[in-house]
Amino acid sequence: MTNKATIEPRDPSSPPAKLSQRWRWASKGMIGFLMQQGVENPDVISLAAGLVDPGSLPVSTTRSAFQAMMADDALARTALQYGTTSGAMRLRKQLVSHLANREGMSPDDPRLGTDRFVLTTGSQQLLSLVAEVLFDPGDICLVASPTYFVFLGVLDGVGARAIPVATDENGMQPAALESELQRLKGVGELDRVKLVYLVSDFENPSGYCLSDDRRQAVLEIARRWSREHRLFVLEDAAYRELRYDGSPQTSLLNMDPDGEHVIHAGTFSKSFSPGLRVGFGVVPADLHQAVCVRKGNEDFGSANFNQHLLATVFEQGLYGPHVESVRDAYRVKRDAMLTAADRYFSDIPGVHWMHPEGGLYVWMSLPEEIATGFDSELFHHTVHETGMMYVPGEICFASGDPNGDDRPTNHMRLSFGVQDPAGIDEAMKRLATSVRAMR
Repeated sequence: MTNKATIEPRDPSSPPAKLSQRWRWASKGMIGFLMQQGVENPDVISLAAGLVDPGSLPVSTTRSAFQAMMADDALARTALQYGTTSGAMRLRKQLVSHLANREGMSPDDPRLGTDRFVLTTGSQQLLSLVAEVLFDPGDICLVASPTYFVFLGVLDGVGARAIPVATDENGMQPAALESELQRLKGVGELDRVKLVYLVSDFENPSGYCLSDDRRQAVLEIARRWSREHRLFVLEDAAYRELRYDGSPQTSLLNMDPDGEHVIHAGTFSKSFSPGLRVGFGVVPADLHQAVCVRKGNEDFGSANFNQHLLATVFEQGLYGPHVESVRDAYRVKRDAMLTAADRYFSDIPGVHWMHPEGGLYVWMSLPEEIATGFDSELFHHTVHETGMMYVPGEICFASGDPNGDDRPTNHMRLSFGVQDPAGIDEAMKRLATSVRAMR
């Protein structure tokens, strides 16, 4: 006889759980469906998951840092104890030096004070916390078109409205941003606009970078339209360190002269290890307290041990060399995907793709008559007939029409993060087979 516990099915006469309105808003998110597709179709070659290259994970580097940290009894006890809501001061001090060097700023710049930093469970937690403290139901966030679809789910989860702003290969168009603010003023909704959200470097999903002149223009617009309340700009810099070509652009954080308009979100999930789940925010002073109060209600502070481990990585000088090796690995994969795109798609009329200088994604556009969504013939064919998977581009667009769905349906996001070059080539070959079948 075993001692295994069993769960009885719910008595049909028992009333159902009454879930919150916030759950109903959040239930529209697509990340769960994408994960389900990957689990249910294990033989499919996936270019959908935004995961990192398993071979790039810093096993020996982390082992070295772990051993050094645990060899110091006092430090080990500190790491194994509760932390603070803002995060381990050791790591915050390291981040001041790291960002000062990366962004060309002085480590004494008050915009990089340790009291501006908050350490989070990946940058995703910061995005969620900012949404929680800024938005009431019905408030507005202006987003690029397309944009990071998981953040669209975050906005849904707090009842906020995401309104798209026209975007091209140089990023969000300042004239379109200005025009949208004028329109919202005209319909009496300017007071509901709280935030402009941008993935400034190698946008997920498009790979676009916001040009330097547009960065300056977006900030100027945010300052000028901060009337009854401040209009913040959330700079999601998740991919900033994954540049393979060209020169780094000035961050919005560095362009904000008083540090009061830009919320800078960073993460070590892409550049070091997603398993550590360490992200951070550089937050304007009066917003910092609100974020920390909300965060304290959720977790009392993110994983203290992981933060001290990463601080040790920085102190031992291990982080920089690892990032260089990560960039080298992803550059090869990016080039493999672009080469495969040229090989298999160049003779298919109406197919175009972005050539990103960094990040993890290639954005591909098909002829308008070929839909790429989850319910489309193409998606079914690629998963079940040719055995590959992509992210449909339509979930990366906010709908500008509250009464319908006006999102483009002919795009797809392709990730080169997980597969090796041979796997990338085979997946692109299979995708081309499916696209040809639709024509």
